[in-house]
Amino acid sequence: MSGSRGHLIDLSPLKASPAFARMWIGSALAGIGGQLTLVTVMLHVFRLTGSTFAVSMIAVAGLIPMILAGLYGGMLADAFDRRRVALIAATVTFASTALLAALTWTGSETIWWLYALSMITAAANSVGMATRTAIVPRLIPRDLLAPASALNGISMGLTVMAGPALAGILVALTGYGWTYTIDVVLMLSMFLGLWTLPALRPEGDIVRPGLASLVDGWRFLRRAGNIRMQYIVDIIAMTFGQPLVLFPALGTILLGGGAVTTGLLTAAVALGTFASSLFSGRVVQYRWHGRGIARAVQAYGASILAFGIVLLTGVFLPPASEAAPNIALIVVACIALTFSGAADNVSSIYRNTMMQAAVPDAMRGRLQGVFIVVVAGGPRVGALYAGTLSTFTALWFPPVLGGVIVIALVAVLMRRSARFRDYDAENPEP
Repeated sequence: MSGSRGHLIDLSPLKASPAFARMWIGSALAGIGGQLTLVTVMLHVFRLTGSTFAVSMIAVAGLIPMILAGLYGGMLADAFDRRRVALIAATVTFASTALLAALTWTGSETIWWLYALSMITAAANSVGMATRTAIVPRLIPRDLLAPASALNGISMGLTVMAGPALAGILVALTGYGWTYTIDVVLMLSMFLGLWTLPALRPEGDIVRPGLASLVDGWRFLRRAGNIRMQYIVDIIAMTFGQPLVLFPALGTILLGGGAVTTGLLTAAVALGTFASSLFSGRVVQYRWHGRGIARAVQAYGASILAFGIVLLTGVFLPPASEAAPNIALIVVACIALTFSGAADNVSSIYRNTMMQAAVPDAMRGRLQGVFIVVVAGGPRVGALYAGTLSTFTALWFPPVLGGVIVIALVAVLMRRSARFRDYDAENPEP
């Protein structure tokens, strides 16, 4: 890859395309605010209800709107100016967050408002993410798509690292209103990154949004075995290996430390994402992306299994509390989660590159819509899995069982999928 410096990240996409650089910076700053609000809403719901299951329902409530919006948003991105579609989606997210802040400042927030606005934000973000990702191959050449995906890992790592950590600190020191308000301010950067883009009409035959467009996309996906397999592998990882919903309870009950621990655990995942992107120089040069995805997802499953074992160990130690956290256990848990974030990001680099390189432009919006549904929907199903299972068993059980399931299922799929194992980034085929 041109511009690569050994193991360090390749910055060539930022130099090659100022438009991509502006969108990348805007998305990163707005993403910090989005993560800030995501964790704050979780803490807010847990404070109102004291229930991990209620926290998990935040994700579940947004699942159907997110799926519908992702699919329809992908059709919009394949039929209209992608810049305009992305701007409209950002506007809806901004308005939803502003309303959440206003309700909190006036003391009018309820759990139903938190659920409803989370649903709206999830839907708008689904459209925005699908559209922005479909824009990237129009801004940079194909040989820079993998480095661009690694750069997205840097921004994701920063947003998920800074956002949750700030959420825990801000909620503890200032309360919920200020935390939501900061997100409103950070969201403004998204508009700068999108507003300065050129008009981006889809290339090739345009199919108007509707049933025909959706059927056309699904027909393509039926023929695209490699794309379909990466969806399946990611759904397995996110359904059985996503412990985020457990974090508020862990900070209150098992590990101690309250909201600060919740922020640290979430930030640990992001630290792994950031570090693996920072040293992605060799990763982006590996051409066998199918194998790379499978190995990274199995490493992810092993990390989640290790996290569950750490939690199991805590059961046999003296009880912790918000005022007296178990520091050693928190540190070891964060290390396991850091490895999980690194493994997931390596998988994401290969999955994003495969999507952008192997799918034609006229179909890219719809496939990105399905991709976003998988990426964002899997963790929501995973939240239901972890939240429900932990309610009837123990907090350590979902990650232990889930890690084993992820490793085993991916091994079975790879044995049965020679074409996916042999996927070559030099000759991308969907």
